[in-house]
Amino acid sequence: FRHLFSDKDGLLTLSCKQKLQLDRWVRPSDYLERPQMIMAISCFSIRQTVVTDCSFVASMAIAAQYERRFKKRLITNIIYPHQQNGEAVYNPCGMYMVRLNINGVSRKVVIDDYLPMGRNGELLCSYSSNRNELWVSLLEKAYMKVMGGYDFPGSNSNIDLHALTGWIPERISIRSGSVHFNKDKEFRRLSNRFHRGHCLVTVATGPMPEEEANRAGLVPTHAYAMLDIREVEGKRLLLLKNPWSHLRWRGNFSESDSRNWTPSLEAQLNYDRSSAQSMDNGVFWIDYDSLCHYFDVFYVNWNPDLFQHTTCVHDSWLAGEGPKKDSYSSANNPQYSLEVRSTVETPIWILLTRHITDKADFADNKEFIAVVVYKNIETRKVYYPYDPEPYRDSVRINSPHCLVQLLQEAGTVNYTLVISQYEKSNTIRYTLRVYSTAPFVLRKIIDPYKVEKQIASQWKGVNAAGCRNNPETYENNPRFQINMPNNEPDNQLLIELRGPKDYAIGCELIKVSATNPNAPNLLDRKSTGDYRRGYVVMEQSGLSGGVYNLIVSTYRPQQEGPFILSIKSLRQFSVKQIN
Repeated sequence: FRHLFSDKDGLLTLSCKQKLQLDRWVRPSDYLERPQMIMAISCFSIRQTVVTDCSFVASMAIAAQYERRFKKRLITNIIYPHQQNGEAVYNPCGMYMVRLNINGVSRKVVIDDYLPMGRNGELLCSYSSNRNELWVSLLEKAYMKVMGGYDFPGSNSNIDLHALTGWIPERISIRSGSVHFNKDKEFRRLSNRFHRGHCLVTVATGPMPEEEANRAGLVPTHAYAMLDIREVEGKRLLLLKNPWSHLRWRGNFSESDSRNWTPSLEAQLNYDRSSAQSMDNGVFWIDYDSLCHYFDVFYVNWNPDLFQHTTCVHDSWLAGEGPKKDSYSSANNPQYSLEVRSTVETPIWILLTRHITDKADFADNKEFIAVVVYKNIETRKVYYPYDPEPYRDSVRINSPHCLVQLLQEAGTVNYTLVISQYEKSNTIRYTLRVYSTAPFVLRKIIDPYKVEKQIASQWKGVNAAGCRNNPETYENNPRFQINMPNNEPDNQLLIELRGPKDYAIGCELIKVSATNPNAPNLLDRKSTGDYRRGYVVMEQSGLSGGVYNLIVSTYRPQQEGPFILSIKSLRQFSVKQIN
């Protein structure tokens, strides 16, 4: 071929370790006799080198094992060009396209086949031990291109597997005294679902002292592929693979452990301990108790085909919308209505994915996100974060993915989904996806109001008059007159009062005159109820046109300070301060 393809984006940025060892960039035809995309898909042939992407290599390993066990293409069919049967093929022109799930949708990543070669004649990227096989190196290169280069800051297998397969990411914390971790239940669930092909699993260590790590044969903050999980003769065991393809566990059920292994156990697990002793390929058995002691987290990715119904929305939350913290008000948080109709018990999974477009953001993720779920609330949307109590309140997590899992009994349930951030400072873009085994409708809750007016004022002197518990002064509070000059019976008002967070505040709406006696909501007086710190809201529908007075107050008299009054309506109105 006279013209080989070269990526217009240039060569990938190398890590410091690669730069120190780099000899040259090579194409497969430069160092292989018969380049081939796939020879024999196997988790055991994958080798990690100096790129700090252990979680990605572990993800490739368990995806490759899935293909081999279940005879279904999962990651080898995301490399193009490929044949009609989905098998990727070697392209002598050097151009490839890889399909990755990034920021909520499938993306086409174009790469050439230049790979970094070290001075020792070995590739400085992940590769296959099957000499002429390319899929491992090219798949890694495509992912590294998206992530900004081989100087990859590191990830976790939830993120990596979701990018490779689109499978739903779940993070299960093992240590740190997690109250949600049920050790026995989790083993049964993972064992059952793993053997049915419903999920892919990796486990990861956390920080640990060097001496402890050396004694245990484990690598701190490192991902391991889970290749098997079994309960045999009352022993709960997991088969793990270190992406480095060397360095194994040295504790119970390691290859050197003669106390726990028996010929019967070895036979049932098809394990040859003497053979394992002669070659360190990074694969080892470990008992479940030891794993729970030394490892920090399970990363589980679930097959989305388990759910018959799914949909998603792509949206953004501007930095200027609402307060920095939503501890007082969630009125400006993006909110969605989810109606699920089921005739049997139904799992509903809600996945929030924050879009990341900057390498520094990925390396030092300071955005903590969550989905808070409310069930069958009486109001149109959620204004107060903890009134009513959330049905499911998520931990704010600085990961791109946040998963909420619900189990609904038969019937129709209306959920309200509130997107939440901890200390919002930047605009975020996100994808919200819902999975369910029953039909559902997902809609964004959009304010219907066409007209909004804001007034900034203050409680000061005699008009800092306190609540109705002070009848002699209450009428001195700031008073506003709202005039809706129409005869319609279906007016709506949204009234929000924001004041100092140290003060409990409230407001009261009083009818002065109504133009339509047939309006369903002919209120005389309506208040915001209990006084609250910093923020209160009142939403009224079915109002007649006419004139209404609004009194705003602090709970205690003589509490001076500024406030902002916001009034929204379906139709034109006027508002003025009269006291």
